[in-house]
Amino acid sequence: MNAKSAINKEIFAPHDERMLGAVQVKRRTKKKIPFLATGGQGEYLTYICLSVTNKKPAQASITKVKQFEGSTSFVRRTQWMLEQLRQVNGIDPNRDSPEFDLLFENAFDQWVASTASEKCTFFQVLHHTCQRYLTDKKPEFINCQSKIMGGNSILHSAADSVTSAVQKASQALNERGERLGRTEEKTEELKNSAQQFAETAHKEPKANGNWTK
Repeated sequence: MNAKSAINKEIFAPHDERMLGAVQVKRRTKKKIPFLATGGQGEYLTYICLSVTNKKPAQASITKVKQFEGSTSFVRRTQWMLEQLRQVNGIDPNRDSPEFDLLFENAFDQWVASTASEKCTFFQVLHHTCQRYLTDKKPEFINCQSKIMGGNSILHSAADSVTSAVQKASQALNERGERLGRTEEKTEELKNSAQQFAETAHKEPKANGNWTK
């Protein structure tokens, strides 16, 4: 069983929750150092986990989970409700970066994920969860690569395409209606002119120059 499956089974399942995603992290320092899966004595691993309750209405939360060196168990630390998340900062939208920041109502954490790929996957799950479970205040996602919100962007793009197609079709119908209207007007004018000509053609001139039937 991998670490994330073990966290879900040990930390969240007993509380009738399920883990949606997790990312292994270390705190950022001024001097960048390689990510170490394990450290010296007293070291621990940190995971930022996203979970949701099975009980309705479902509530999502972000939990800091730690595993101390030499232990096979995990410990639940700080937990925030998803509503408390104010901003997700991807640091660099132009490259794959493992660094990110999370801003909550009462906390601000700067992290480095184990890999940029793991961070990206976590961000995708986090963004989707925010869209699904938050109705009022959604956190701001800044400095994030477009692929992080890719699914949502695709849906928006498709919706925009449909809207554009409907607008174009409506415009075409309006223009066609206008053309038909003008054609009907011209037809009516021609009909009236023909009728007037026919009436005139059946008249005979009087001796005084006036026309009569």
